[in-house]
Amino acid sequence: MSENELKLDEFGPGDGLSMDIGEGEEKTATDLAPVFDVPVSISAVLGRAQLSVAQLLQLNSGSVLELDRKVGEAIDIYVNNRLVARGEVVIVDERLGVTMTEIIKDGDGQA
Repeated sequence: MSENELKLDEFGPGDGLSMDIGEGEEKTATDLAPVFDVPVSISAVLGRAQLSVAQLLQLNSGSVLELDRKVGEAIDIYVNNRLVARGEVVIVDERLGVTMTEIIKDGDGQA
């Protein structure tokens, strides 16, 4: 390794690798084309509940499960099992959807 090379673990948290971009040049969505096909898992969590196996086995169609959230409280939005945002449930063309109301900065809301 030459003296100008750095090992990967020598980069600090604020040391990003950047590309040389001409001054005034704007990035567009087409610049992200290489990552368009990367699969991600998105989950919108309305709430959580803890049950014993016996309680779980007693559930059937029509059972009501009490969650740890109140009506109108923000839901958690996870991308690849990492909390990234909070939002609200909305109805779009007779289907349920989620709108983001708050972006979670790195480390603010780790679950």
